[in-house]
Amino acid sequence: MQAFSQNSDLIKHLRTHTGEKPYQYSQCYKAFPQRTTLISHHRTHSGEKPYQCCQCDQAFSLNIYIIYHMRTHTGEKPYQCRQCDKAFSHNRDLMKHMRIHTWEKTCQCNLCDKAFSMNCYLIKHLRTHTEEKTYQCRQCNKAFSLKTTFLAISVLPE
Repeated sequence: MQAFSQNSDLIKHLRTHTGEKPYQYSQCYKAFPQRTTLISHHRTHSGEKPYQCCQCDQAFSLNIYIIYHMRTHTGEKPYQCRQCDKAFSHNRDLMKHMRIHTWEKTCQCNLCDKAFSMNCYLIKHLRTHTEEKTYQCRQCNKAFSLKTTFLAISVLPE
């Protein structure tokens, strides 16, 4: 059971269950569950980025984005894998990494029964169906669907 210290936090949480979106943007009529997401959306239209990084030229529309960005400068990685001690700067990267340990395969091929733990593996697999060959040798013009095959062939002696 979740507990909330402020009533406003409880209301925000309840909206994840009800789907209520009381904040609507007047230009495109898109609706949002929180005022902060409405403000963020407004900034996509206006281009406003009031949060400037003091170490580089990047600017951001929301304060949370600059907090995430600062980790690229500080090297901070607060999200730690409990199974292998690998650390990540963003929770989403830890969640993606955890699939390696759980073998959870959420990326399903819609052309066959195969499933993959990462979208990049699915994309690589899809090339076997389409026969798309994106890696081409500049010397002989032979093309390959997988980068690994291309690299392996390109280092062979003639």
